Amino acid sequence: MNSEFAVRSMRPGELELALEWARQEGWNPGLDDAIAFHEADPSGFFVGAIGEVPVGSISVVKYGDNFAFLGLYIVHPEFRGRGFGKAIWNAGIASAGDRTIGLDGVAAQQAAYRRAGFELAYRTIRYGGVPASVPQSSLAAQPVPDARLEGLLRYDSSIFPQPRAAFLAAWCTARKGRSSLVVRRSGKIRGYGTIRRCYEGYKIGPLFAGDADSAAALLAGLIPQAHGASIYIDIPAANAEAIALAESVGLEPVMETARMYRGPAPETPLKNVYGVTTLELG
Repeated sequence: MNSEFAVRSMRPGELELALEWARQEGWNPGLDDAIAFHEADPSGFFVGAIGEVPVGSISVVKYGDNFAFLGLYIVHPEFRGRGFGKAIWNAGIASAGDRTIGLDGVAAQQAAYRRAGFELAYRTIRYGGVPASVPQSSLAAQPVPDARLEGLLRYDSSIFPQPRAAFLAAWCTARKGRSSLVVRRSGKIRGYGTIRRCYEGYKIGPLFAGDADSAAALLAGLIPQAHGASIYIDIPAANAEAIALAESVGLEPVMETARMYRGPAPETPLKNVYGVTTLELG
């Protein structure tokens, strides 16, 4: 290995570089994902660099004292096969301490992740395409107010393994190409969802809901914001209602990943996960 190679924390602009590499790999990140990703855990992003030249990346974002999520594990094609990836991986894993680590692994890498101590929790299927319709619902979704996130944060924490206030404050802030909606029944939050512009089309995530009717209301409000472009939703295969909802609007499976954990798997109510937030941060 080149003696000038070292793994260090990302500097300003390098997270955007890692997301550009992710785009080149076909992972289709959001156009402004770097803003919220950084807010989730500024210390959770690393590059491997030869001198001043970044050659690979990894993120291990820490959510509290017990949980972390691994993503953006990429070595630039020009620098593969030289041991850099293993060094980057080891540094990222070490940064999590004794926390449980989650990741979403593509099929080609799942065996390697198992050898590294990760175990399968569930399959995730990405549904995508240009919606042929919007679902019907007895409810109506409303925009998430930027200044009033307390209830949303409590609701999110009932589904996601750990509180993630800083991330959600940035993720749910309305910007060009990004919008979040919430649905309530009798004044109580029954679900929320975010749509964001990606390099190809739009992604919806999270799409968390207490029932199919609430999820349908969110989709009915979010789909028109894609303006006829393709949308993509990463759905746990175990949530049959979520899959049926996606298929009802004309979406089809386009890829599959595996949610895997190293350490005790968190108890996630998959019946409420109609769409994963993001494959990079959980």
